[in-house]
Amino acid sequence: MLEIDGNRIHYIDEGVGTTLLFVHGNPTWSFIYRDVVAKLMRSFRCVAVDLVGFGLSEAAPGFSYLPRAQSAVLAQLIERLDLRDFSVVVQDWGGPIGLSAALVAPNRLGGAVISNTWAWPVNGNPDFEKFSRLMGGPIGHFGSKYFNMFVNVLLPLSHKRRKLSHAEMTHYRKPLPAGHRAPTWILPKQIIASREFLETLEARLPALSALPALIIWGDKDDAFQAPELARWQQLLPGAKTVTVEGVGHFAPSESPAEFAAAILEWKTS
Repeated sequence: MLEIDGNRIHYIDEGVGTTLLFVHGNPTWSFIYRDVVAKLMRSFRCVAVDLVGFGLSEAAPGFSYLPRAQSAVLAQLIERLDLRDFSVVVQDWGGPIGLSAALVAPNRLGGAVISNTWAWPVNGNPDFEKFSRLMGGPIGHFGSKYFNMFVNVLLPLSHKRRKLSHAEMTHYRKPLPAGHRAPTWILPKQIIASREFLETLEARLPALSALPALIIWGDKDDAFQAPELARWQQLLPGAKTVTVEGVGHFAPSESPAEFAAAILEWKTS
């Protein structure tokens, strides 16, 4: 646990070797990477962080939960842990937040693993606009606040190849009791509202093109589909792409064996 700007940041740090930094999205936490870490910790140092307000991390009073604020905290954690030559592993909101944090000091970054995420403005895209306004507006606020909607509805629906077990659902519900769900409805609104943050990140993405990169893509994702995959392949022309067939938005959860095997092969080939 590290205290950063009054926030108590929980992370796991397992294994030895070249570092992998795992960054989750909404509404998950480092728990999503548990089986991936278990398979990779014999070969790598695996650091998996809980973003502020998620998992076992605790927010300072008044923390905004905005992507820029989350990224700033994560950048400090990278510096405090003195991570060097690390590969950042990102999914969902972990993409914009994790990549933005890693690119604060690009000399520390050694590679990137991209899984069903984005890192550029999507304003004007009707699907993203509709989702952001619905889930980040009054309906999403009400559903998240009173019914933990992202965990209870969207998380299971986004698993296509297998169903989450009762024990898994319990682990996802427990860190988000009533009164602690603000980030789950704040972040959807920011898909559109954080245009400036995403524009700034987009301008810095060319720095990734010279680094080793791996794309692990669930091909049944309702959110990030073929156009987003093609955009990543264009941005990272040297990246290897591994398509995980029949898998939805949360590939580290749905197919941890394939996810870990792809990283292991990429790092050791």
